[in-house]
Amino acid sequence: MYVLAVVAGAWLVNREAQRTRLPITFDEIMNFGILVMFAGIAGGRAYYVAFNWDFYARHPGEILQIWHGGLAIHGGLVTGVLAGWLYLRKHPVPLWPFADAVAPAIMLGQVFGRFGNFMNGDAHGVPTNLPWGVVFPPASIAGRQFPGQPIHPVMLYELALNLIFFLVMMRLRLRPHRPGFIFCLYFVFYALSRAAVTGWRADDLWLGPVRAPYVASAVMVALFGFIIWRWRLWEGEGKVTRR
Repeated sequence: MYVLAVVAGAWLVNREAQRTRLPITFDEIMNFGILVMFAGIAGGRAYYVAFNWDFYARHPGEILQIWHGGLAIHGGLVTGVLAGWLYLRKHPVPLWPFADAVAPAIMLGQVFGRFGNFMNGDAHGVPTNLPWGVVFPPASIAGRQFPGQPIHPVMLYELALNLIFFLVMMRLRLRPHRPGFIFCLYFVFYALSRAAVTGWRADDLWLGPVRAPYVASAVMVALFGFIIWRWRLWEGEGKVTRR
């Protein structure tokens, strides 16, 4: 799913770069996507390990064993954005217009990612009596925690929300706006979708008595919502090329 996300995302970014006449090649976009992917995996793992340090301090050999589970997207977003910014510093492409081109691809990548979670039986929900509850195989992470029990397929809930927000972003990108609007909107949309499903997640990280995704989502909505409002990023002038 990571590979599909990078390939589909690179194709989408390349089309958007051509539409907006950004000076970047497809090979450079692919390099950007691969770098951001690995940086995101590293950051997601570091974030998860930090929140579960009591376990990993006793089992340091588990830190690099990501196939046992344990990637947190909020950490991956931080390191992914940082890696992307460092990459773009060496290329003569406008930062914010390119960030706007990349943002919908990130949301689309998460659609692939949540489908991968569903097929893998991780990032799973809590038990439910609803008719669409899913019983995961005993060997999966969800199946080991809730053997034989139907649970909320929260991966599919978030997949649907991510897909809806992706389509909204693809529509809004065609309207006049200031550079950075679509990029900031991504964080608001992702925060809303994550907060909407986190109450049904069985594997959330916690900050004391509060689920960490609620805190991260509140910070993202407040920060990027303020940036959109403060600089009126939804405003723009002129016509937008549609393709």
